[in-house]
Amino acid sequence: KNEKYGPLPQPADYEGKPVNVDAPAVDRMKEALASRTELCIYDEEMQNAPLVHFMCTPKEKARLLVHFYSFIFFQDWKQDMWTKRFVRDHIRYRDELMCAAARIVDAVRNRAKAKNPESNPQGVFDAFHIRRGDFQYKKTRVDADVIYEISKNELEEGATVYIGTDERNKPFFKPLADHYDVCYLDDFMHLIKGLNSNYYGMLDQLIASRSRAFYGTWFSSFSGYINRMRGYYSTKNKLDGYEDGIVKSWYFAPAEKKYEMQKYWPSRLPFYMREFPPSWRNIDKGINELNQDIE
Repeated sequence: KNEKYGPLPQPADYEGKPVNVDAPAVDRMKEALASRTELCIYDEEMQNAPLVHFMCTPKEKARLLVHFYSFIFFQDWKQDMWTKRFVRDHIRYRDELMCAAARIVDAVRNRAKAKNPESNPQGVFDAFHIRRGDFQYKKTRVDADVIYEISKNELEEGATVYIGTDERNKPFFKPLADHYDVCYLDDFMHLIKGLNSNYYGMLDQLIASRSRAFYGTWFSSFSGYINRMRGYYSTKNKLDGYEDGIVKSWYFAPAEKKYEMQKYWPSRLPFYMREFPPSWRNIDKGINELNQDIE
């Protein structure tokens, strides 16, 4: 407890109650604390240092596995928004991948449109990221019939569904294919001839980010980045729920995490389990103010 500012709040205090991005610094700091009680101040000594080393100490189980916006706080809200826009616009996948993904998104939309030209003239599709492989979190390794049951209320029977996955055994997905027009990156290889296969996972992310509804894998930073990109698009296009940073995304396992993305949450531990709305919510606010400051 701080005598001047009162007891330290917990992330749950802000569930469904976001602080305005231009609120006073104290209010924004309280929301960003995420149960932490110590600060590392960026002072003159740190500014003049030729190198800043973020220590990784196995003995203390310490490593920097945290989103940039959960680690850095700016007293000036305009600087905070500028930095988030900088990351959005410049720390992203190279143009070659963006264009390759756009070709596939167009193909998936055409496939969806051809299937239902009257009811789906825009070629809307849905997507999953189903992490299997060597993923250490066993709670997320559920059978496809379980995935279908938990997701069927958000998806339409017969809809075109893109699945990004590291599961090579495609018969695994039969319970989903029985209900949806399922497609994978493998179905569009003719559109990415010559592309380095190391980039295939990145294409899955970019494609899934443009779907109407998305189901991801809890604990997966891969699914997390898909949701951050979906947040960027939602804010830009002012989709339903954008004011609170809500996106049309869910998780298929564990079942209690299904609706995590349907309510505003500030950053909270463990940070890597998902991405959080402070990364994209109202991200373009302050652009006019910055222009005025320059003038």
